[in-house]
Amino acid sequence: MSNTKPGPKGSHADDSVKGVIQFRAGGSAFVIVGGNRDEPSIQIAPDDTDVALPGDTVMVRIYRGVAGKRPGERVGRVAQVLERARATIVGDLRREGRNYFVAPDDPRFVYEIAVPDPVRSPVRPAPHPGDKVVVKLGEWRRREQPLVGEVVDRLGRTHEPKAELLGIFVKHGLEPNFPPEVEREASSLPERVGPREIEGRLDYRSVPVFTIDPDDAKDFDDALSIEDVGGGDVRVGVHVADVSSYVKPGTAIDREARERGNSTYLVGTVIPMLPEKLSNGLCSLVEGQDRLCKAVFLTYGEDFRLKETNYANTVIRSRKRLTYRQAYALLYEDSLEKIRSLPVPPKHQTGSTGRALRELDDGELSDLQAWIRALWRIAGALRRARMAHGSLDLDMPETKIFVDPLGYADRLEKIEQDESHQLIEEFMLAANEAVARLTRTQRLPSLYRVHDEPDPEKLSDYRQFVATFGIKVGDLTRREEVTKLLKILHAHPQGHTLRTQFLRSLKKACYRATPDGHYGLHKKDYTHFTSPIRRYSDLVVHQVLQSYLAGRSHGGGVRHDIRGIQQLAEHLSLTEINSAEAERESVKIKLLEFFERELAKKKRTAFIAVITDVRRHGFFIELVESMTFGFVSSDTLGDDYYQLNAEGNALVGRRKHRTYELNGRLDVVVDKVDRFKRIIDFRPA
Repeated sequence: MSNTKPGPKGSHADDSVKGVIQFRAGGSAFVIVGGNRDEPSIQIAPDDTDVALPGDTVMVRIYRGVAGKRPGERVGRVAQVLERARATIVGDLRREGRNYFVAPDDPRFVYEIAVPDPVRSPVRPAPHPGDKVVVKLGEWRRREQPLVGEVVDRLGRTHEPKAELLGIFVKHGLEPNFPPEVEREASSLPERVGPREIEGRLDYRSVPVFTIDPDDAKDFDDALSIEDVGGGDVRVGVHVADVSSYVKPGTAIDREARERGNSTYLVGTVIPMLPEKLSNGLCSLVEGQDRLCKAVFLTYGEDFRLKETNYANTVIRSRKRLTYRQAYALLYEDSLEKIRSLPVPPKHQTGSTGRALRELDDGELSDLQAWIRALWRIAGALRRARMAHGSLDLDMPETKIFVDPLGYADRLEKIEQDESHQLIEEFMLAANEAVARLTRTQRLPSLYRVHDEPDPEKLSDYRQFVATFGIKVGDLTRREEVTKLLKILHAHPQGHTLRTQFLRSLKKACYRATPDGHYGLHKKDYTHFTSPIRRYSDLVVHQVLQSYLAGRSHGGGVRHDIRGIQQLAEHLSLTEINSAEAERESVKIKLLEFFERELAKKKRTAFIAVITDVRRHGFFIELVESMTFGFVSSDTLGDDYYQLNAEGNALVGRRKHRTYELNGRLDVVVDKVDRFKRIIDFRPA
């Protein structure tokens, strides 16, 4: 599969490089060399992509004398496709006359696939136009020939929740079911924690322990305990589900968990890393059940400084499964009756609802409130100290999509990282840092969560970019200037978009076998320890901690070799990226579904929007609450004829002089939704 097409006028071919090609919706592409997304990519024009498809490994010829639009970018053409990224594509089956074709779900997959009459395929029931199907791709060696394939599976009717979900599974290689040997091993595990498993553990079942998680949490990895140990000192325990007690290295469950790398959380469902008996059962720290944990104990003095750190195997019994909403109320609401009125999450949205707060007597509720407030006093001090030390506030609000019992998106909620989230975050960060410090100082081969220093050129480009929005900051290689920038963006009308762009200018955090530090958190020691139900990296770190605990007492425990750890780190970094892409696609599909359902309403909901970009034919907007992006065409501004002003930042009415300008706010309603192109158009309310 080679390309002998000549290059642009005035250029000639230089070196050939190997990389992975990704497409844009318009047909142009870029190639990531050596798997390093932080390095400048090679830009490929639509006519220079040859027979490459999204994700393929390709050989690219570089055009000497032709520069990309950004510093360091190169321009080239695909000379050869070395390896196809995928054998199948998911899309919508369509018909034109006697011909059938499949339009891929991914708008960046710019080619339609010609298929034979699907009625004659072995798939049953036979697919029909309007079905979501899986196509096995045929060979494609010449660009002038059509891309062909054959339908090998029918997922359901296009845009039905189940079919959309199955499409994501297929595209991202996600398997909701476990192999038979994994299910057999899981079935042999006990139903509950027995007396023999508790032997040798610190018994924390009579100490105040509870969990705080989102409304729709499917599993519960971590819990907090709090004890007054005298002299003004307080000991906080971070108790994390001891998955390593049940999942032993080399077992079928362990091999499958390693291959999956992590759980994948799609809107309304989860593809778990571990079988349900573990993820929702034995290892989930549900309310009122004995559970085995690994704990980090952090002792703080009256000045909230860390005085002592200890590690142990524990057994706990969670007093309460709290949601963030409930924890926030306990922090700031004094009326117990108002707190009691808070609902539990719907059963179809979560792995465990816990008791409703109205079922707790005054004593239980008051105790719970006192513990939460005492923990926040420490966590608040830790957060202030962390930010003063140079840690970056990179927390972003997110849009949570809730589904009805049939799986349809029926509610959007903007989730802010308020004090209830920060309370949990600070103690999780402290526990992760403590374990990383232990494994580094004890020279135990382990996994670390690493965030490298950003590329100065990318920071310089970003600084110039935000200057066009009137934001003036100094050299962003200086941490104090980054802190200043983030404070400005927090209050800026387009702050969410600009912060997202800033995150893209940073390097991506990854797993590594070496403790190379974390730029964002400004920490020398950092790992992932607190989520072993949903991340294999944390399970490995638990095994390493167990080798330390066992070695202190009688020798033994699991040991890992450094080469194997580095190979595992690379694998887990890739599975994390795959899951993140699947989760983003799930959110996009459900947002489109939600706004499409708005079109069926007699009275459409008005949404507050901010204008983020202005063009001659309309303007782009971002909804304030859901942070959804859309477009308002000038054709919908029917009260006047609008023209772009000289500065290019506003549309101005010729007669009435009404203005729609950059950063301006307006109320909008949904006008059109294109599920295939994945775009939403709005019009003024």
